[in-house]
Amino acid sequence: MVSFAELGLVEPLRRALAEAGYAAPTPIQVAAIPQLLAGRDLLGIAQTGTGKTAAFALPILQRLAERRAASGKATPEPRRPLCLVLTPTRELAIQIADSFGRYGAHLGLRSGVLLGGVGQRPQVAALAAGVHILVATPGRLLDLIGQGHVGFGRLETLVLDEADRMLDMGFIRDIKKIVALLPSRRQTLLFSATMPPDIARLAAGILHDPARVEVTPSATPVERIEQRVIFVEHAEKRGLLCAILKDRALARVLVFTRTKHGASRIADALGRAGYRSEAIHGNKSQNARQRALADFRDGTVRVLVATDIAARGIDIDGITHVVNYELPNVPETYVHRIGRTGRAGAAGAAISLCDSEERVYLRDIERLIGRKVPASRDHRPHSAAVPPTALPGARHGVRAGAAAAPARRAT
Repeated sequence: MVSFAELGLVEPLRRALAEAGYAAPTPIQVAAIPQLLAGRDLLGIAQTGTGKTAAFALPILQRLAERRAASGKATPEPRRPLCLVLTPTRELAIQIADSFGRYGAHLGLRSGVLLGGVGQRPQVAALAAGVHILVATPGRLLDLIGQGHVGFGRLETLVLDEADRMLDMGFIRDIKKIVALLPSRRQTLLFSATMPPDIARLAAGILHDPARVEVTPSATPVERIEQRVIFVEHAEKRGLLCAILKDRALARVLVFTRTKHGASRIADALGRAGYRSEAIHGNKSQNARQRALADFRDGTVRVLVATDIAARGIDIDGITHVVNYELPNVPETYVHRIGRTGRAGAAGAAISLCDSEERVYLRDIERLIGRKVPASRDHRPHSAAVPPTALPGARHGVRAGAAAAPARRAT
């Protein structure tokens, strides 16, 4: 097995990885890190859960630290970052900035994050103080560029993360505006889970002789995650969910609904039943969403109830179960939902509550994934207890720490 040292990473980075519990690089890190340390542009085709954030963050941190040591300049220039990472969602921007901070803990480099939905004053102050690495969503970045708070005269590296999602969310025009403002001499990295024609054309226009790295997870979510469906009428779903949560094997649970109001109602009902829960959706403020995610990540909250839009970009270790309180009407969404558990080879399980009107959605899902989702039996919503062995994941002993295996992999 290749080690982080064999990839050429310096000791401060290796020490930070060891402190975070990461023992071995993932395939995309093995393929990408040497290319990026050599200064090449890179086209990465990879999904979340493959370790792509560390694949670009680690070599960027090392190259910046080496440049700083060579120049003798300890602090960055105000409003002129050296690296720009563009990402489609606020949650993902925060997670990437946190990753840079965690991996670069012993390097003394500064990073900042720009995102909408919160006041800009702290972000402007951070830019004025100077950051080496800037992680941003396109809209807020363009706002602050227009106000003169950020410039790119010294930029050395550009990362476009989840480019296909940026296309889906209508950000490609903004991306092109931003790229036009950057120095032509730079290292450029583009990551995308898929390669539709618009993204292929964008890559061809901004990458120079790129190394191409294509990595897929060792198993698809459908293959890796134990799945069950429970047939239940809609009026009984809430009671059944509470009964299911009596099983402590469901240690960190992500519940999906189709609507914002439904997410809030379910979280409130779970709270009244004694289960620590929070909801995230588009009606929540960015600060409230960040608090809910932080509480879910550190275990203060056991159940996070989310809509599909709000959950975009969430990549949290240790989610033991995904519960589809309502089945999605787009079958591909089901695969994205259940892929939030079972990360990095850990055990994971998905439970879907299907009422009579949703059976057509279930048939579409089964057609997409090419298999029947097994039905669980004996799930009476108001029974004293739900048999733990009837729940997916229970016989494998899925617990809160199950996803944090001794040999963790950097995300």
